[in-house]
Amino acid sequence: MEEKIEVHGPTKVSGVLPVSGAKNSVLKLMAATLLASGESTITNVPEIQDVTIMAELLRRLGCTVRYDPAQQTVDIDVPEVLGHQADYDLVRAMRASISVLGPLVARCHRAEVALPGGDAIGSRGLDMHRAGLEAMGAKLSIEKGFLRASVADNLHGTTYHLDYPSVGATENLMMAAALADGVTVLENAAREPEIVDIGRMMQAMGAHIDGLGTSTITIEGAHKLHPVTHRTVPDRIVAGTWAFAAAVTGGRVEIVGAEPAHLTMVLEKLRGAGCTIDTSQGRFIVQGPERPTAINVSTLPYPGFPTDLQPFVVALNAVAEGSGMVTENVFEARWGFTAELERLGARVRLDGHHARVDGLPAEQLSGAPVEAKDIRAGAALAIVGMAATGVTEVSGVEHIDRGYEHFVDRLSNAGAKVQRRIVGGLF
Repeated sequence: MEEKIEVHGPTKVSGVLPVSGAKNSVLKLMAATLLASGESTITNVPEIQDVTIMAELLRRLGCTVRYDPAQQTVDIDVPEVLGHQADYDLVRAMRASISVLGPLVARCHRAEVALPGGDAIGSRGLDMHRAGLEAMGAKLSIEKGFLRASVADNLHGTTYHLDYPSVGATENLMMAAALADGVTVLENAAREPEIVDIGRMMQAMGAHIDGLGTSTITIEGAHKLHPVTHRTVPDRIVAGTWAFAAAVTGGRVEIVGAEPAHLTMVLEKLRGAGCTIDTSQGRFIVQGPERPTAINVSTLPYPGFPTDLQPFVVALNAVAEGSGMVTENVFEARWGFTAELERLGARVRLDGHHARVDGLPAEQLSGAPVEAKDIRAGAALAIVGMAATGVTEVSGVEHIDRGYEHFVDRLSNAGAKVQRRIVGGLF
């Protein structure tokens, strides 16, 4: 038996769509609670599978975790003595599990974290995590599928230049530095809102951090941190998804709970595609055009165009007037979903990290069975199915569930003809 999302098109997405806390932030906030013994509470927590996985990982490290999806809260009681091993069965399901590495080395002076798995969108090496921790005095090795780290005493401050503004490496090194002796300076650090979010939570815990939101972050190590209550920053990727749903289907959505300032580049591109966007008076309303105009996009670290919204640009260009060039500069293997998009009739030509998409009127695309290979690709395929004619069945629903809470229900409430369905196996 398999669960699929069944989409009937064509239909417009029009209505109110809520946004909760960011997946790409809350998982790291949960990891950051390991820096202080006692009970911390995180609010505005989305009801997604990845939160459940991270909660189980923390339990195996010795924490008591109470996750209340209805109240959108996670309470994490961290013991004085932590476990130090993150097992493969959890880490393989969610790459964000690697974010426990920094806190464990800082608190326990050792860590064993299974080499991660996650979405099939390209290599995300751990070289900068390793090199940064080694610069702080840790010894690291890979043995039997685990990244093992240890330090004889406390980590020590250092100046470390990241080869690339990696979000994961910046987060891990920030957390490790928070309990290190002395001052750590991270150069070419990531600037994403999620980085600022975790930094602000750590500041509330008693960490001394300057430069959040800039490419140079300075952390003065503290002897001890304390537990806090912290509200998760809104999920800009979910907000962007709802905006593209309106753009692709010609609908009108009011997005509630988002922060438009985190989507400046995205909204600029959507306006170029013909959308009307209103961010006045705290509102975030996107009116899609009758038919969008193709746009050119290159993904880049924040404040550039986010790689997580790249599949939606390809989806928009598939039904747009004209041709658009999409360049992927972050994850080299993120094009896997284009073969599924072509099953609907889209015209996509790949050349290295470029994709040229020649738009067709939406009525010339026809529904077909497709497979979601990662979180964002699955959502993008469902949205194209809403613009296409006929029925689109999206398998691999478990990927979508990792990043979107109540994906089908939310879109159904906004007028989409979409439902989850259990289908029989092949045999």
